[in-house]
Amino acid sequence: MKAMVLAAGAGTRLRPLTDKTPKVLIEIGGTPLLEIIIRRLINAGVDELIVNTHHLAGQVADFLKAKNNFGIRMEISHESELLDTGGGLKKAAWFFDDGKPFLLHNGDIVTRMDLRALLAAHEHGGNLATLAVSSRSSTRHLIFDGAGRLCGHESASGTSWAGGAPCESARKFAFNVVHAVSPELLPLISETGAFSILTPYLRLAGEGKKIGMFDASRYDWIDIGRPETLENARLYVQQNGLPQ
Repeated sequence: MKAMVLAAGAGTRLRPLTDKTPKVLIEIGGTPLLEIIIRRLINAGVDELIVNTHHLAGQVADFLKAKNNFGIRMEISHESELLDTGGGLKKAAWFFDDGKPFLLHNGDIVTRMDLRALLAAHEHGGNLATLAVSSRSSTRHLIFDGAGRLCGHESASGTSWAGGAPCESARKFAFNVVHAVSPELLPLISETGAFSILTPYLRLAGEGKKIGMFDASRYDWIDIGRPETLENARLYVQQNGLPQ
């Protein structure tokens, strides 16, 4: 199985820590976050992985080389200009050539989410993409209809509806930035340059394509993007151990 870790971000909210250390190489419980994520992906069955890089890219490449690529096929998709989540996936689309669903995982979260369960839900649902979400406080929410299909997005700037009008039985969830994706999605991404993966998701949902959800509310989840959440993650691992 294949996967991609989004590791290109500059981690500006964690400066000055990220001035010299890539966000994905910040240690949690004595282990770089990227290593925690990769080992979890391998435990879920991943044996081929691509990692995108931009900020302090050489350090990420050197780390992977020092770890002997964790004993799996490893590729790097370097971005000379940051392409955001959607642009990053589009640039790496060549890697996903086996016709099988793959995992897309942000490189700045700590979670015990069951990745195999996410994949199983994706395959059962017949979705182009299945997004792990949870019922938690957030400044942004994805909106799904009663059938669990993506139909809108809510942020501080307002609410946008994929189909142009509110959907029935709308439910709001925070996005856990882990996805199961079918390769059939990739040629449908017509956006160019730097763009969020949510842009094609919402566009395709408005066109009637199936973008589904996996309710991961029962799993612990921490975003390490800010100093206070980084400390929360370190305390969590100190108390509960590294997620496997």
